[in-house]
This record gives sequence, C-alpha cells and structure tokens, in this order.
Amino acid sequence: MNKIGVFDSGIGGLTVLKELISALPDENIIYFGDGKRTPYGSKSKETIELFALQSMKFLTDKGAKAIVIACNTVSSNALDAIRKVYSLPIIEVISTTARLAAKQSKNMHIGVIGTKATVESASYEKALLEIDPAISVYQKSCPLFVPLAEEGQEWWNDDITKAVAGKYFKYFEGKDIDTLILGCTHYPLLKNVIQQTIGENVKLVDSAYITAIDTKDVLAEKGMLNSSAVKGKLEVYTSDSIERFMPMCNAILSMGNIKIEKSDIEECR
Repeated sequence: MNKIGVFDSGIGGLTVLKELISALPDENIIYFGDGKRTPYGSKSKETIELFALQSMKFLTDKGAKAIVIACNTVSSNALDAIRKVYSLPIIEVISTTARLAAKQSKNMHIGVIGTKATVESASYEKALLEIDPAISVYQKSCPLFVPLAEEGQEWWNDDITKAVAGKYFKYFEGKDIDTLILGCTHYPLLKNVIQQTIGENVKLVDSAYITAIDTKDVLAEKGMLNSSAVKGKLEVYTSDSIERFMPMCNAILSMGNIKIEKSDIEECR
C-alpha cells in the first residue's frame, strides 16, 4: 500500500497526473484511464458510480494508499458512493478548484464549464456558494469538448474546436464573468482555444495544479508521504487500446519510455 492511485474517464486526468509527478517526485503513482467507456459526462449517476467503484477496486487491489479522483464528473456524482465503501484518503477536484476560483475572482462573477453530469449536479455552484453566498455562478455544459480532446493534438487548436467553443460561450455574453472554471480535466488540453474564445480578461482555473498540492498536503497531514529519497515509479493502465492511448500520454506528460498496460476494468466488481 505505497502508491497514489489516480483515475479518470480517459486522458483528461493525465493533466492532473503531470502535476502530481512534479509535486510528489518520490511517490509511486498508478494511473488508470477508462478510455473504453469515455465520456462519463453523458451517462447516468448510477452508471458513473458503477464505473468509479470499479476504478477504485482496480487501484486499491494494486496497492493504492490514497486515491486522486482526476475527474470532475466522478467527483460531482460518485463521491458519496465511493466514501461509503472506502476509508482511505480520497482527494477530489471540486472543492479545491472552487476555493481557488473564489480567491482569484475580483467581481465574484464566476463561470463554470463541464460535462452535462457535472453541471447538472450543481456541485461547483454549491461549493462556491458555501465559500461566499454573494458569488454569482454561471454554468454551461460543453459535452463536445471531451471527444475533441480525446481525438488528438491536431484537434486541440482546430477551427472546428474554435467554432464549438464560440457556440457554447455565447451563453456567457453579458454575464461579466472574470473567472472561468475548467470543470473537466480534459478541458486544459483545449486551453488555448478556450482562452481565445472567452477573452484574455477572464482568468481560467483548472484543477490540475491545485489538486496536486492538496494531495501533498493531505498525505503530509496523515503522515503518509513516502520517506524514501528514491524517485517514484509510474504505472499507467488504460481500458482502451494502448496504441491509441500512448501518443496522448506522451504528448501530455512529456516523458519518454512510459510503459502502458491494458486492463479490462469491467472485471473489477
């Protein structure tokens, strides 16, 4: 039980994984991306809970001492179900990201973009209003962003992606937001298009860096940090084809010689 487990519906959680490796270089980390069943955001709460519990079992069976849910959809829809079954430290992305957004916003007009399931859960709205009831929260689901991110680098700055962003972001016209939460770990891959479309005067807040720092703080508080000075090992698993997952993994992590294995997550029950 000496590994940090990290999971997401696909490649989006790799943005969190990259920050975790940077913040916790001595820790052994195991990542699972459920590319076979992505996207989660259009699925029912019951299905999201099932998928999340299967990922939890997979990672804990492989020795995870703590779990980072690198997925906004799971964090907003399955956290209670997970905590009913597991007592190990679980770090989710909603609360820490909300705190950062509230701290950065000057006019307390905050936008949130996410999957349909995340937006409908109103998890970010609840978290932000708990911090300050005076915050105005404007939410917009952007379901096409996940498949565009998953499709590969050539789509991350494509004109089609720009057109999709332009259509979605019409919702924010006249809302006077000064901060936009990227409420899906896939969305930072489209950050250039998102920033260009929403405007340079709007600060983008993504969960990757702050979640990595929160993970370090939680493990330190519980005395669970790896005391070894040896560089940590990385294990990466996908439920999708390795050939499809490998180039995305290399592009996001900027690391060579990453060993990726395939796992049939549906066997984890």
